[in-house]
Amino acid sequence: MAYVLQQAVNGIPVAALYALLAFAYAIAFAVTRRADITIGALFAFSGQVFALFFYIAWQRYWLILELCLAIGAAAAFLYTGLAARLIGRHVLLPLSRSEPHAVIVGGYAVMIVLMEVARLASETRSIWLPPLLGTPLALMSVGGFPITLTVMQVFNIALMLVLLALVTLWLARASWGRRWQAVRDDPLAAELLGVDSRAVFLQAYAGAALIATFAGLLMTSYYGTMDFGAGLMFGLKVVMLGALGGYASPLKSAAGGAALGFAETLWTAFGPLALRDIVMFSVLIYILVLTRREQLAP
Repeated sequence: MAYVLQQAVNGIPVAALYALLAFAYAIAFAVTRRADITIGALFAFSGQVFALFFYIAWQRYWLILELCLAIGAAAAFLYTGLAARLIGRHVLLPLSRSEPHAVIVGGYAVMIVLMEVARLASETRSIWLPPLLGTPLALMSVGGFPITLTVMQVFNIALMLVLLALVTLWLARASWGRRWQAVRDDPLAAELLGVDSRAVFLQAYAGAALIATFAGLLMTSYYGTMDFGAGLMFGLKVVMLGALGGYASPLKSAAGGAALGFAETLWTAFGPLALRDIVMFSVLIYILVLTRREQLAP
């Protein structure tokens, strides 16, 4: 029983991460209506940039740990923000007006470019950060077995939940949130009422990219590195996560992402690891096919 409970607790950080990524993707998808994997690619890219600049500051200039982390985080937000601006304005916005599958192709191209840029900048080396806030915190004890999370896990969970709450409140109360909802519901009607749907598109994508960057920093700090191939895997997962909860509401997408995070953690604990992604993607596709509501045109 204690082992099962510990694995369930271990699923909370993963669930929080997937919820945040699905939430970010739903904000962008609501105004594009096009599936694209660039949010996951930017998530991975931000972690790779963070690790690279931390390594440069730490190994070459012998700066203190806190300053190295700050430099890495600033570089990640700067470079990922610039990449998101270029992608949104010059790739996704033009392609969103064309054939739906064009965004998928463009997203793969962007993912490959970001992956290769990070790989070449790192000289094809996996860069590892030192362990951060790894002290275990005992949440409870079951039969003498402590149920624990590390300080970093608790820190990540708290920050992700706070960010989810703040952005949700902002979407509900801010004037930009009302414009976003108008474009989400009917772009043409929003345009007739004076809303610049192109500007809302770019702003929504930039906001989603910033949330993904924040998640990338937290996850890289926890795991210590970000793999070069993570962009493709997380890109596909983010698209599936958003669909699992429904694209219309970012919070529902976040709930779907959290559910998958728990399921993935439990499979890792009790099932064969080599089959985890195959099983998860298969289940997601099965659920999406069963819950698909679109009707074929007569």
